[in-house]
Amino acid sequence: MKYYLIAGEPSGDALGGRLMEALKAQDKKAQFFGIGGDIMQAQGLKSLFNISELSVMGLAEVIPSIPKILRRIRETVQNIQDVSPDVIVTIDSWSFSARIHKKIRRLQLGIPQVHYVAPQVWAWKKKRARTMYKYIDLLLTLFPNEPRYFTPYHLNAVFVGHPVIESMIVNGAQDKGKFKAQHKIKNNLMLVLPGSRHNEVERLLPDFLQTVRLMQQEHSDWTYVIPTVSTVAAHVKRMVDESGLPIKIIEGQEARHLAFLDADVAIAASGTVALELAIVNVPHIIAYKVPKLTEWLARRFLHIQYVNLTNILLGREVVPELLQQDCEPHNILSYIKKFIAKQQPYGRQMEGFEKVRQLLGMGKQTPSANAAKAILKLIKHEKVD
Repeated sequence: MKYYLIAGEPSGDALGGRLMEALKAQDKKAQFFGIGGDIMQAQGLKSLFNISELSVMGLAEVIPSIPKILRRIRETVQNIQDVSPDVIVTIDSWSFSARIHKKIRRLQLGIPQVHYVAPQVWAWKKKRARTMYKYIDLLLTLFPNEPRYFTPYHLNAVFVGHPVIESMIVNGAQDKGKFKAQHKIKNNLMLVLPGSRHNEVERLLPDFLQTVRLMQQEHSDWTYVIPTVSTVAAHVKRMVDESGLPIKIIEGQEARHLAFLDADVAIAASGTVALELAIVNVPHIIAYKVPKLTEWLARRFLHIQYVNLTNILLGREVVPELLQQDCEPHNILSYIKKFIAKQQPYGRQMEGFEKVRQLLGMGKQTPSANAAKAILKLIKHEKVD
């Protein structure tokens, strides 16, 4: 089979890499085409272009990028026609993915179309759930409550599980201690996770670095590590170098996962990283900022109480969310000190993280294998459920 996979940002690249591995296990002659990052390329994908061009978030940032994104959409659609794959699978990044699906559907090529990771219609744009069936044949969801938003509108939506539970973070309990041993770290370790997009790094890393500076004044014996991705690695390194702070910068999935296993505390941007930290019981705080225009739009159109996936899943705050003006070094540090002393919300987090693991089906699901199986059934015109 020829699989055309499209991931628009690093989190989708990670999902895509695991999906490719699962597809290869079920289809020994699998061929891959499309758009992906380092992880998907390591699995054998030759990306049409660098996904960093698509890793843009927020209206204020998107508008200047529109001409380039439209050009990339045209190039992608033409490449799909040239490749003539057996299936098209877009991964997350629904704004970009939807435009690909709509154009392909209009061409009536007869290629099955799949989207992996449901758009968050429970948060905003609920009407999208009513029309997605026109453009895709199958929706693969990460959370068990999501199919019910789409199935009433004639879309086959299947819960496959969240791939974060099958990552090296989960399966590498025997590797705990390796990262500290490799880097000769004999003290406590803090992870600094400013995001995987340039605009996130630009907004968040200065406050995170200042938090580290303040932390050093009270806890000089800690080690600080930033796991980053290739799309923003140079940007992160430049900012850390300019700060003069002794922070280790690491790249690559294996190093990242080993660091997560050994971390004692973390500061993170919002996103899937929160689930990764929750699964391995790392006490952490979510700190995030967006431009004023994006904030205004979010307050007007978003219908959610929390931004962090752990809190959303549990329906209550176990991970502190410091947003906008609250995303400030002294505020961040105050929570870090509570975690170190094992004061609340430390206990609530440990209890909540256990429930998150249960909700995500940890120990019961093999999400990427489930997703691959569903895709192959669709190609073979078998019932997918």
